[in-house]
Amino acid sequence: MKPIFVQLQCAPGKTYAVADEIYRKEIVSEMYSTSGDYDLMLKIYLSEDQDIGKFINDNIATVPGINRSLTTLTFNAF
Repeated sequence: MKPIFVQLQCAPGKTYAVADEIYRKEIVSEMYSTSGDYDLMLKIYLSEDQDIGKFINDNIATVPGINRSLTTLTFNAF
């Protein structure tokens, strides 16, 4: 399994609704509220052969209330 991190910028007043919808999908390992340019940070584990872009498009980008996302791929842990 490979971890990816996804940061979400939500429409004003929609952060809790976005978080609830993503939580209901049971696709994240961890989810945090954050300060700064993005409102939420998700930690998601995907299998090595899973297409990251398709997963984000099918499971995250379709959630109403998301204005922008930033996906960060990880490599080796130290």
